[in-house]
Amino acid sequence: MAVEFKLLGTSAGLGIPSFYCDCPACREAYENPPLASTRSGAVLTAGAKRVLIDASPDLRTQLTRERITAVDCLFITHWHYDHFGGIGDLEYYVRLARREPLKLYLPPTAVEEFYRGFPFLADVFAVESWAFGQSLSFPGAKLTVLPARHNIETAGVLVEAGKRLAYFTDTAGLPEETARAVAGVDFLICDATFHGENWFPDAHMEVAEAIELGRQVQAKQTVLAHLAFHYSVPVTTAQLEEKLRPYPGVTLAYDGQVFRLSG
Repeated sequence: MAVEFKLLGTSAGLGIPSFYCDCPACREAYENPPLASTRSGAVLTAGAKRVLIDASPDLRTQLTRERITAVDCLFITHWHYDHFGGIGDLEYYVRLARREPLKLYLPPTAVEEFYRGFPFLADVFAVESWAFGQSLSFPGAKLTVLPARHNIETAGVLVEAGKRLAYFTDTAGLPEETARAVAGVDFLICDATFHGENWFPDAHMEVAEAIELGRQVQAKQTVLAHLAFHYSVPVTTAQLEEKLRPYPGVTLAYDGQVFRLSG
């Protein structure tokens, strides 16, 4: 059974380029559009099933870019706008094409906020709260919900098929039990929001911290994601790739990147 994990977006909440910013990273993205990045999200394809991981404000752009025409459920890791802001983009897919509610897994603390903020979507989604330690089964793959270390209730996911992939876009290191669960993964896709000073050390990581996390959990490949090249020392993709040369097995995430887990 073919299983793959695709990154729909790899930026932090600002996106690259940002409309108001003229830093070197944004200028680089304007001059070389393939280096632009949308807000973070992913899709797990397991056989004929597609599972969205988060719904960024760029969701429509991401789905059309990747020619994704159907999804089977949506999993929201945490209730921050850059991870749920595109949820309304699925309304007319459900009403006009799918014609039955879409399963929506929410953080337990976000269920009430969802109904308060999106009452017009109450009939579009079949809402269920996820729980840490819960496993969801899909054809040829298992997705396990694990705690992240962020400033609100936040999950990452461990996907196990032929290979193992951990996806933690918003986390300041990993809780001990999570680090044990993801030890030795083939792919660790993790928060590397900051370059230079970490402005929010209780919620995010800086590039060097993300590299060290990959070493600690003995990931075969560490992929730096949720990138904000503007923070706190602006850096271009080319400059950052040069800095990663001494670290074999550490790479930058990019929109559309695919990780084949089986098949």
